[in-house]
Amino acid sequence: MAEVKRSRSEEGDAHWSPYAAELIQTAKTIATAGKGILAADESVGTIGKRFDGIKVENNEANRNSYRGMLFRTPGMEEAISGVILFEEQLTGKDADGTPLVKLLHDKKIVPGIKTDKGTKPLAGAGEGETWTAGLDGLLERSQEYYKAGARFAKWRAVIRIDEAKGQPTEQAIKENAWGLARYGAISQQAGLVPIIEPEVLADGTHSIQTCARVSERVLREVYAAIHTQGLLLEGTLLKPNMVTSGLDAPNRANPGEVAFYTLRTLSRTVPAAVPGIVFLSGGQSEEEASLNLSAINQADLPKPWRLSFSYGRALQASALKAWKGEKANESAMQKVFLERALANSQAQLGKYTGGAGGADAAQSLVVKNYVY
Repeated sequence: MAEVKRSRSEEGDAHWSPYAAELIQTAKTIATAGKGILAADESVGTIGKRFDGIKVENNEANRNSYRGMLFRTPGMEEAISGVILFEEQLTGKDADGTPLVKLLHDKKIVPGIKTDKGTKPLAGAGEGETWTAGLDGLLERSQEYYKAGARFAKWRAVIRIDEAKGQPTEQAIKENAWGLARYGAISQQAGLVPIIEPEVLADGTHSIQTCARVSERVLREVYAAIHTQGLLLEGTLLKPNMVTSGLDAPNRANPGEVAFYTLRTLSRTVPAAVPGIVFLSGGQSEEEASLNLSAINQADLPKPWRLSFSYGRALQASALKAWKGEKANESAMQKVFLERALANSQAQLGKYTGGAGGADAAQSLVVKNYVY
Protein backbone atom coordinates (compact mmCIF):
# COMPACT_ATOMS: atom_id res chain seq x y z
CA MET A 1 0.00 0.00 0.00
CA ALA A 2 1.35 3.41 -0.95
CA GLU A 3 2.36 5.68 1.93
CA VAL A 4 -0.13 8.47 2.61
CA LYS A 5 1.68 11.78 2.63
CA ARG A 6 0.52 14.30 5.19
CA SER A 7 0.79 18.04 4.81
CA ARG A 8 2.99 19.90 7.26
CA SER A 9 -0.05 21.43 8.97
CA GLU A 10 -1.44 17.93 9.70
CA GLU A 11 1.61 16.71 11.56
CA GLY A 12 0.75 18.39 14.88
CA ASP A 13 3.79 18.52 17.13
CA ALA A 14 6.00 17.79 14.10
CA HIS A 15 5.11 21.15 12.62
CA TRP A 16 7.96 23.06 11.01
CA SER A 17 7.82 25.96 13.51
CA PRO A 18 10.23 25.41 16.41
CA TYR A 19 7.68 27.25 18.55
CA ALA A 20 4.79 24.85 17.80
CA ALA A 21 4.02 23.86 21.41
CA GLU A 22 4.26 27.46 22.59
CA LEU A 23 2.02 28.70 19.78
CA ILE A 24 -0.67 26.19 20.73
CA GLN A 25 -0.48 27.15 24.41
CA THR A 26 -0.57 30.89 23.68
CA ALA A 27 -3.62 30.53 21.45
CA LYS A 28 -5.39 28.48 24.13
CA THR A 29 -4.56 31.06 26.79
CA ILE A 30 -6.00 33.91 24.74
CA ALA A 31 -9.10 31.83 23.94
CA THR A 32 -9.97 31.37 27.62
CA ALA A 33 -13.66 31.18 28.53
CA GLY A 34 -15.11 34.55 29.54
CA LYS A 35 -12.16 36.52 28.21
CA GLY A 36 -11.24 38.38 25.03
CA ILE A 37 -8.82 40.86 23.51
CA LEU A 38 -8.44 44.60 23.94
CA ALA A 39 -7.34 46.06 20.59
CA ALA A 40 -5.18 49.00 21.67
CA ASP A 41 -3.14 49.07 18.47
CA GLU A 42 -4.34 52.39 17.07
CA SER A 43 -1.69 54.11 14.99
CA VAL A 44 -0.38 57.55 15.96
CA GLY A 45 -2.80 59.15 13.51
CA THR A 46 -5.83 57.15 14.62
CA ILE A 47 -5.32 57.71 18.34
CA GLY A 48 -4.84 61.38 17.50
CA LYS A 49 -8.36 61.51 16.08
CA ARG A 50 -9.67 59.95 19.30
CA PHE A 51 -7.72 62.46 21.38
CA ASP A 52 -9.08 65.34 19.28
CA GLY A 53 -12.56 64.43 20.50
CA ILE A 54 -11.54 65.04 24.12
CA LYS A 55 -9.07 67.86 23.38
CA VAL A 56 -5.91 65.95 24.36
CA GLU A 57 -2.60 66.67 22.65
CA ASN A 58 -1.41 63.73 20.54
CA ASN A 59 2.13 63.13 21.78
CA GLU A 60 3.97 59.99 22.86
CA ALA A 61 3.74 60.80 26.57
CA ASN A 62 -0.05 61.14 26.42
CA ARG A 63 -0.43 58.04 24.27
CA ASN A 64 1.61 55.91 26.67
CA SER A 65 0.00 57.48 29.73
CA TYR A 66 -3.49 56.69 28.44
CA ARG A 67 -2.59 53.07 27.63
CA GLY A 68 -0.87 52.76 31.02
CA MET A 69 -4.02 53.86 32.85
CA LEU A 70 -6.06 51.34 30.88
CA PHE A 71 -3.64 48.52 31.62
CA ARG A 72 -3.61 49.34 35.35
CA THR A 73 -7.38 48.91 35.59
CA PRO A 74 -8.03 46.71 38.65
CA GLY A 75 -9.73 43.48 37.64
CA MET A 76 -9.36 43.84 33.87
CA GLU A 77 -7.64 40.46 33.78
CA GLU A 78 -10.99 38.88 34.66
CA ALA A 79 -12.25 39.83 31.19
CA ILE A 80 -9.13 40.46 29.07
CA SER A 81 -6.67 37.72 28.09
CA GLY A 82 -4.68 39.62 25.46
CA VAL A 83 -3.93 43.18 24.35
CA ILE A 84 -2.86 44.19 20.84
CA LEU A 85 -0.28 46.98 20.93
CA PHE A 86 1.07 49.43 18.39
CA GLU A 87 4.86 49.24 17.96
CA GLU A 88 5.43 52.42 19.98
CA GLN A 89 3.69 50.92 23.01
CA LEU A 90 5.48 47.56 22.87
CA THR A 91 8.63 49.28 24.10
CA GLY A 92 6.93 52.26 25.74
CA LYS A 93 6.54 53.19 29.41
CA ASP A 94 3.66 54.77 31.26
CA ALA A 95 3.77 58.04 33.23
CA ASP A 96 5.37 56.26 36.19
CA GLY A 97 8.16 54.80 34.05
CA THR A 98 6.81 51.25 34.10
CA PRO A 99 7.08 49.37 30.80
CA LEU A 100 3.61 48.85 29.36
CA VAL A 101 4.40 45.21 28.61
CA LYS A 102 5.23 44.66 32.30
CA LEU A 103 1.82 46.01 33.32
CA LEU A 104 0.25 43.32 31.15
CA HIS A 105 2.61 40.56 32.27
CA ASP A 106 1.86 41.38 35.92
CA LYS A 107 -1.82 40.66 35.20
CA LYS A 108 -0.97 37.52 33.19
CA ILE A 109 -2.35 39.19 30.06
CA VAL A 110 -0.65 38.23 26.78
CA PRO A 111 0.86 41.18 24.84
CA GLY A 112 0.39 41.22 21.08
CA ILE A 113 1.53 43.48 18.25
CA LYS A 114 0.06 44.90 15.06
CA THR A 115 2.54 43.97 12.33
CA ASP A 116 0.93 45.13 9.10
CA LYS A 117 1.84 48.47 7.54
CA GLY A 118 -1.62 49.47 6.39
CA THR A 119 -3.49 49.11 3.12
CA LYS A 120 -2.47 50.23 -0.37
CA PRO A 121 -4.46 50.54 -3.62
CA LEU A 122 -4.60 47.21 -5.46
CA ALA A 123 -3.60 47.85 -9.07
CA GLY A 124 -5.88 46.23 -11.62
CA ALA A 125 -8.66 45.55 -9.14
CA GLY A 126 -11.84 47.51 -8.48
CA GLU A 127 -11.93 51.15 -7.44
CA GLY A 128 -11.05 51.44 -3.75
CA GLU A 129 -9.91 47.83 -3.35
CA THR A 130 -6.68 47.32 -1.43
CA TRP A 131 -3.88 44.99 -0.41
CA THR A 132 -2.03 45.06 2.91
CA ALA A 133 1.63 46.08 3.06
CA GLY A 134 4.28 44.92 5.50
CA LEU A 135 5.67 41.55 4.37
CA ASP A 136 9.10 43.05 3.56
CA GLY A 137 11.25 42.61 6.66
CA LEU A 138 8.39 41.02 8.60
CA LEU A 139 10.44 38.08 9.88
CA GLU A 140 13.14 40.29 11.34
CA ARG A 141 10.58 42.65 12.87
CA SER A 142 8.58 39.76 14.32
CA GLN A 143 11.70 38.27 15.89
CA GLU A 144 12.39 41.60 17.58
CA TYR A 145 8.77 41.84 18.75
CA TYR A 146 9.12 38.40 20.31
CA LYS A 147 12.25 39.51 22.16
CA ALA A 148 10.35 42.58 23.40
CA GLY A 149 7.65 40.37 24.94
CA ALA A 150 4.96 40.02 22.27
CA ARG A 151 3.51 36.53 21.83
CA PHE A 152 0.88 37.10 19.17
CA ALA A 153 0.45 39.33 16.13
CA LYS A 154 -2.37 40.90 14.14
CA TRP A 155 -2.65 41.68 10.43
CA ARG A 156 -5.72 43.31 8.90
CA ALA A 157 -6.91 42.81 5.34
CA VAL A 158 -9.88 44.80 4.04
CA ILE A 159 -12.61 43.62 1.68
CA ARG A 160 -15.28 45.97 0.32
CA ILE A 161 -18.82 45.15 -0.76
CA ASP A 162 -20.18 47.20 -3.66
CA GLU A 163 -22.70 45.20 -5.63
CA ALA A 164 -23.07 47.86 -8.32
CA LYS A 165 -19.30 47.69 -9.03
CA GLY A 166 -19.05 43.92 -8.76
CA GLN A 167 -16.96 44.09 -5.60
CA PRO A 168 -15.24 42.36 -4.08
CA THR A 169 -13.35 41.18 -7.14
CA GLU A 170 -11.72 37.77 -7.22
CA GLN A 171 -8.35 39.51 -7.45
CA ALA A 172 -8.92 41.39 -4.19
CA ILE A 173 -10.05 38.27 -2.34
CA LYS A 174 -7.14 36.11 -3.54
CA GLU A 175 -4.50 38.79 -2.97
CA ASN A 176 -5.62 39.46 0.59
CA ALA A 177 -6.04 35.77 1.42
CA TRP A 178 -2.49 35.07 0.24
CA GLY A 179 -1.12 38.02 2.22
CA LEU A 180 -2.84 36.88 5.42
CA ALA A 181 -1.53 33.34 5.03
CA ARG A 182 2.02 34.47 4.26
CA TYR A 183 2.01 36.79 7.27
CA GLY A 184 0.69 33.89 9.36
CA ALA A 185 3.52 31.59 8.34
CA ILE A 186 6.17 34.23 9.03
CA SER A 187 4.62 34.97 12.43
CA GLN A 188 4.70 31.31 13.44
CA GLN A 189 8.31 31.10 12.26
CA ALA A 190 9.11 33.87 14.76
CA GLY A 191 7.06 32.46 17.64
CA LEU A 192 4.01 34.73 17.35
CA VAL A 193 0.46 33.40 17.17
CA PRO A 194 -1.04 35.06 14.09
CA ILE A 195 -4.47 36.63 14.36
CA ILE A 196 -5.92 36.37 10.87
CA GLU A 197 -8.15 39.41 10.24
CA PRO A 198 -10.04 39.46 6.94
CA GLU A 199 -12.49 42.31 7.53
CA VAL A 200 -15.45 42.55 5.21
CA LEU A 201 -16.41 46.18 5.72
CA ALA A 202 -19.97 46.96 6.80
CA ASP A 203 -20.01 50.15 4.70
CA GLY A 204 -22.95 50.14 2.30
CA THR A 205 -26.62 49.32 1.93
CA HIS A 206 -26.24 45.57 1.33
CA SER A 207 -28.36 42.93 3.04
CA ILE A 208 -27.14 40.49 5.67
CA GLN A 209 -27.49 37.73 3.05
CA THR A 210 -25.04 39.54 0.79
CA CYS A 211 -22.59 39.94 3.67
CA ALA A 212 -22.92 36.22 4.37
CA ARG A 213 -22.16 35.28 0.76
CA VAL A 214 -19.12 37.54 0.58
CA SER A 215 -17.80 36.54 4.00
CA GLU A 216 -18.08 32.89 3.05
CA ARG A 217 -16.16 33.45 -0.20
CA VAL A 218 -13.43 35.33 1.65
CA LEU A 219 -13.00 32.83 4.48
CA ARG A 220 -12.97 29.88 2.09
CA GLU A 221 -10.12 31.50 0.14
CA VAL A 222 -8.26 32.47 3.34
CA TYR A 223 -8.22 28.93 4.70
CA ALA A 224 -7.21 27.48 1.34
CA ALA A 225 -4.21 29.83 1.40
CA ILE A 226 -3.48 28.96 5.04
CA HIS A 227 -3.41 25.28 4.13
CA THR A 228 -1.05 25.97 1.22
CA GLN A 229 1.31 27.89 3.53
CA GLY A 230 1.29 25.05 6.08
CA LEU A 231 0.19 27.00 9.15
CA LEU A 232 -0.38 25.21 12.44
CA LEU A 233 -4.12 25.82 12.82
CA GLU A 234 -4.06 25.16 16.57
CA GLY A 235 -1.58 28.03 16.88
CA THR A 236 -3.76 30.62 15.12
CA LEU A 237 -6.79 32.78 15.90
CA LEU A 238 -9.33 34.28 13.50
CA LYS A 239 -10.59 37.87 13.77
CA PRO A 240 -13.50 38.21 11.33
CA ASN A 241 -16.39 40.60 11.00
CA MET A 242 -19.73 39.46 12.31
CA VAL A 243 -22.17 38.86 9.46
CA THR A 244 -24.42 41.92 9.55
CA SER A 245 -26.44 44.16 7.27
CA GLY A 246 -24.67 47.11 5.69
CA LEU A 247 -24.47 50.15 7.95
CA ASP A 248 -26.83 52.07 5.65
CA ALA A 249 -29.18 49.17 4.91
CA PRO A 250 -32.86 50.15 5.14
CA ASN A 251 -33.72 47.12 7.31
CA ARG A 252 -30.86 46.13 9.59
CA ALA A 253 -30.72 42.59 10.94
CA ASN A 254 -31.43 41.88 14.62
CA PRO A 255 -29.03 40.00 16.96
CA GLY A 256 -30.73 36.66 16.31
CA GLU A 257 -30.25 37.02 12.56
CA VAL A 258 -26.65 38.15 13.05
CA ALA A 259 -26.01 35.05 15.17
CA PHE A 260 -27.55 32.67 12.62
CA TYR A 261 -25.76 34.01 9.54
CA THR A 262 -22.46 34.46 11.37
CA LEU A 263 -22.41 30.90 12.72
CA ARG A 264 -23.58 29.41 9.42
CA THR A 265 -20.79 31.21 7.59
CA LEU A 266 -18.13 30.12 10.09
CA SER A 267 -19.32 26.50 10.19
CA ARG A 268 -18.98 26.30 6.40
CA THR A 269 -15.45 27.68 6.26
CA VAL A 270 -13.41 27.66 9.49
CA PRO A 271 -11.70 24.42 10.60
CA ALA A 272 -12.63 23.15 14.06
CA ALA A 273 -8.90 22.97 14.89
CA VAL A 274 -8.81 26.77 15.21
CA PRO A 275 -9.10 27.34 18.99
CA GLY A 276 -10.69 30.78 18.99
CA ILE A 277 -12.58 33.30 16.89
CA VAL A 278 -12.38 36.86 18.20
CA PHE A 279 -14.76 39.20 16.41
CA LEU A 280 -13.96 42.77 15.44
CA SER A 281 -16.61 45.35 16.28
CA GLY A 282 -16.61 47.01 12.86
CA GLY A 283 -18.23 50.29 13.86
CA GLN A 284 -20.97 48.77 15.99
CA SER A 285 -21.81 50.68 19.14
CA GLU A 286 -20.40 49.31 22.38
CA GLU A 287 -23.82 47.93 23.32
CA GLU A 288 -24.59 46.49 19.88
CA ALA A 289 -21.24 44.67 19.78
CA SER A 290 -21.90 43.11 23.19
CA LEU A 291 -25.50 42.10 22.43
CA ASN A 292 -24.58 40.53 19.09
CA LEU A 293 -21.70 38.59 20.66
CA SER A 294 -24.01 37.30 23.38
CA ALA A 295 -26.61 36.25 20.79
CA ILE A 296 -23.95 34.36 18.84
CA ASN A 297 -22.92 32.45 21.96
CA GLN A 298 -26.53 31.78 22.95
CA ALA A 299 -27.49 30.35 19.56
CA ASP A 300 -28.28 26.65 19.42
CA LEU A 301 -25.90 25.96 16.54
CA PRO A 302 -22.54 24.14 16.33
CA LYS A 303 -19.70 26.14 17.90
CA PRO A 304 -16.45 24.12 17.97
CA TRP A 305 -14.37 27.27 18.59
CA ARG A 306 -14.28 29.76 21.47
CA LEU A 307 -16.26 32.77 20.22
CA SER A 308 -15.08 35.99 21.79
CA PHE A 309 -14.13 39.61 21.10
CA SER A 310 -11.20 41.68 19.93
CA TYR A 311 -12.63 45.16 20.30
CA GLY A 312 -11.00 48.59 20.09
CA ARG A 313 -13.59 51.33 19.79
CA ALA A 314 -16.28 49.11 21.35
CA LEU A 315 -14.19 48.80 24.53
CA GLN A 316 -12.62 52.26 24.74
CA ALA A 317 -15.10 54.86 23.45
CA SER A 318 -16.87 55.56 26.75
CA ALA A 319 -13.63 55.20 28.72
CA LEU A 320 -11.99 57.95 26.66
CA LYS A 321 -14.92 60.27 27.30
CA ALA A 322 -14.69 59.60 31.03
CA TRP A 323 -10.94 60.30 31.08
CA LYS A 324 -11.00 63.65 29.23
CA GLY A 325 -7.21 63.71 29.39
CA GLU A 326 -7.17 64.46 33.13
CA LYS A 327 -5.22 62.41 35.66
CA ALA A 328 -7.93 63.07 38.24
CA ASN A 329 -10.37 61.07 36.10
CA GLU A 330 -8.24 57.92 36.03
CA SER A 331 -10.45 55.96 38.42
CA ALA A 332 -13.61 57.03 36.63
CA MET A 333 -12.13 55.99 33.29
CA GLN A 334 -11.04 52.62 34.64
CA LYS A 335 -14.49 52.00 36.11
CA VAL A 336 -16.17 52.64 32.75
CA PHE A 337 -13.65 50.51 30.89
CA LEU A 338 -14.02 47.61 33.33
CA GLU A 339 -17.81 47.74 33.11
CA ARG A 340 -17.65 47.37 29.33
CA ALA A 341 -14.99 44.66 29.50
CA LEU A 342 -17.07 42.65 31.97
CA ALA A 343 -20.15 43.08 29.77
CA ASN A 344 -18.23 41.48 26.91
CA SER A 345 -16.98 38.76 29.25
CA GLN A 346 -20.62 37.93 29.96
CA ALA A 347 -21.38 38.13 26.24
CA GLN A 348 -18.66 35.54 25.53
CA LEU A 349 -20.48 33.24 27.94
CA GLY A 350 -23.83 34.02 26.29
CA LYS A 351 -25.12 35.71 29.45
CA TYR A 352 -25.20 39.41 28.60
CA THR A 353 -28.70 40.89 28.51
CA GLY A 354 -27.86 44.57 28.03
CA GLY A 355 -27.72 47.79 29.98
CA ALA A 356 -24.01 48.31 30.67
CA GLY A 357 -22.91 51.89 30.12
CA GLY A 358 -26.40 53.30 29.69
CA ALA A 359 -27.39 55.45 26.72
CA ASP A 360 -23.79 56.47 25.93
CA ALA A 361 -22.90 52.85 25.11
CA ALA A 362 -25.55 52.76 22.39
CA GLN A 363 -24.03 55.64 20.41
CA SER A 364 -22.80 54.78 16.93
CA LEU A 365 -19.04 54.30 16.45
CA VAL A 366 -19.20 54.21 12.67
CA VAL A 367 -16.18 55.50 10.77
CA LYS A 368 -16.58 54.98 7.03
CA ASN A 369 -13.57 53.38 5.27
CA TYR A 370 -11.97 52.85 8.67
CA VAL A 371 -8.18 52.68 8.83
CA TYR A 372 -6.05 51.99 11.91
